[in-house]
Amino acid sequence: MAIEETSFPTPWSRGMFLEELSRGFSDPVVVEGEGGEILGFAVSWTVAEEAHLLNIAVRPDRRRGGIGRALLRECIRRGARAGATRIHLEVRAGNEAARRFYRAAGFSFLGIRKGYYTDTGEDAVLLARELRETDAV
Repeated sequence: MAIEETSFPTPWSRGMFLEELSRGFSDPVVVEGEGGEILGFAVSWTVAEEAHLLNIAVRPDRRRGGIGRALLRECIRRGARAGATRIHLEVRAGNEAARRFYRAAGFSFLGIRKGYYTDTGEDAVLLARELRETDAV
């Protein structure tokens, strides 16, 4: 929760996390430090041939060290192993750092979801990446 609360303007609540983790198709990933502390996490779904990255965050003092890339790679790997052919996500239009991060990972622009973020009315940029057999390794 601490990572979530420092990472997003409107963080998921504890109840939202519990609800999400109770879904049979929800797939959480956690990176732990040597002492067992959580350094970052991601939550994705794979339904039919499509994976969706719902949430990814890294502890502020550990950002820009490869944890986010490792989390994203693992979500991609799990989606590909589950038979997905594409992974998609939404990102705040104003979050240029996140948009650069996803572009570097091979995601492409698909469209805009107008007013997607209800807290601010901000648009979401819809991004996607095709999954390949080599992503499952």
